[in-house]
Amino acid sequence: MLNSLISRRRLIASGTLASASVALSKFAFGASMQDTSAQSPADAKAMPGVVPAYLGSSPQTLPPLPYADNALEPVISARTIGFHYGKHHRAYFDNLHKLLAGTPLAQASLEQVIMHSHDQPALADVFNNAAQAWNHNFYWNSLSPVTTQPSEKLQAAIVRKFGSTEALTKALVTTSASQFGSGWGWLVLDQGELAVIKTSNAETPFTRGLAPLLTVDVWEHAYYLDYQNRRPDYLVATVSQHLNWAFASANLDRV
Repeated sequence: MLNSLISRRRLIASGTLASASVALSKFAFGASMQDTSAQSPADAKAMPGVVPAYLGSSPQTLPPLPYADNALEPVISARTIGFHYGKHHRAYFDNLHKLLAGTPLAQASLEQVIMHSHDQPALADVFNNAAQAWNHNFYWNSLSPVTTQPSEKLQAAIVRKFGSTEALTKALVTTSASQFGSGWGWLVLDQGELAVIKTSNAETPFTRGLAPLLTVDVWEHAYYLDYQNRRPDYLVATVSQHLNWAFASANLDRV
């Protein structure tokens, strides 16, 4: 707690990230994020959201790709992945490190940074870079070079909600293609039931209380080198051939 207090005083005194000092001061690593029993009602109301346990903890470090950069060809080219992963994804981490250097959030997990910066106007840049870093981590794992199948549990949930896997994938393509501008298409668990949603820019479902199971990226940098303005073609090919149902099944088991 003492180190956190010192870090916050230095942040405020130095004048760096001054607009973010109030929001950052809410976060103290010496106390349990879960324990709010000692907080006054006003303090508890002001406390930012707690990270859902099923998400785990992701470091502020670019992870390696889970496959070779040409493993998704011809649907997604090595050239696209080279730019997408090697430049765009890496830049989110680089920007985040610069934004958080010397602040109490510098050693936080991505999930903690996202939950503590979400809907905080003074921390909009922090949220955008942290959430985009996390979304991309999730995206690469949502794709697979080899064919996978949903687990029995996930398959039963798919049939219960959509009728068939084919109907689900059609809904995912349609919803994702309809996102105006940059964003993401998601398969999520919403109060025990599957749902297909879209989010804009860096938004991510778990800030809304939804559990993400898999995602497809509909920012232009995800497909433009291969498909130009043909977003639906990219989505149809990706969703029909490379969704990682094993990853989605494992995520469902953790919720």
